Amino acid sequence: MVKFRAWISAARLRTLPLSVSGIITASAAAVASGQFSATIFILALLTTLGFQILSNFANDYGDGVKGTDNAERIGPRRAMQSGLLSASELKWGMGITAVLTLLVATLLIFVAFGNENFLLSFLFFNLGIAAIIAAITYTVGSKAYGYRALGDVFVFLFFGLLGVMGCYFLYAQHLGDFIVLPALTIGLLSAAVLNLNNMRDRIPDARVNKNTLAVLLGEKTSKLYHTLLVLLAFAAAMIYTFLMGNGWMRFLPLLAFLPLFHNIKVVFRNTSPALLDPELKKVALSTFLFSVLLFAVIYFKDYI
Repeated sequence: MVKFRAWISAARLRTLPLSVSGIITASAAAVASGQFSATIFILALLTTLGFQILSNFANDYGDGVKGTDNAERIGPRRAMQSGLLSASELKWGMGITAVLTLLVATLLIFVAFGNENFLLSFLFFNLGIAAIIAAITYTVGSKAYGYRALGDVFVFLFFGLLGVMGCYFLYAQHLGDFIVLPALTIGLLSAAVLNLNNMRDRIPDARVNKNTLAVLLGEKTSKLYHTLLVLLAFAAAMIYTFLMGNGWMRFLPLLAFLPLFHNIKVVFRNTSPALLDPELKKVALSTFLFSVLLFAVIYFKDYI
């Protein structure tokens, strides 16, 4: 039972709602265009959850072996840091998760494209491989990009542009219907979550040469960067909801930004990095709320 709880801890369940926000958002757009498929939706959710859990295992392992997870770290204690899981166990967990996720991703690709679109299937299979590599090399290896201030770029791409637009393409096999706008929203908010995480850990990260963007920018500029991410995400979401059609109900997803506007004020006034942890959760859950409200408004538009 202790070991099971350790694996649950390493999977970091609180990160999962953010990871599926892009899938829910893309699925909402698919409903709007009449391309939604419940099978693709379920398989896409499972694939994304697999990638996120793999990334969490890899982060636990990578930061653990590099000594980044130490007594100075502010966030929740990691499984390897706490001695609950060994480096060997985490490596096995990463391998098994990667294989299972790739199998589900392969099934997803087959359901979406069948036997008739070999080139598209080949492209998306390689995107799946790229996602696995990106999930692992964020903190693992001597050239881990999370230690080179590139984490924000990869999160923006994989959670936002590739996550939302790629999932929508699985449904519709085209990239119309202004799908880039909600993709920008999810990508920017996901980057905001990572930035808050890195702002929280900025001082201990700097001491172990983990050069996140927050470390390079410093406290004041990181706060300005966070504000820009949230405001640009709101602008993209507002334009998309305006283009959705008639009726005031289409603007309901924008309610998810109310906690984010308060979050900006809290972040600017913050003087204690430890107090940023609740704000991290606020941004992640607000992103998830945006995606759920968008799906609900579109799915139930004939009833409300």
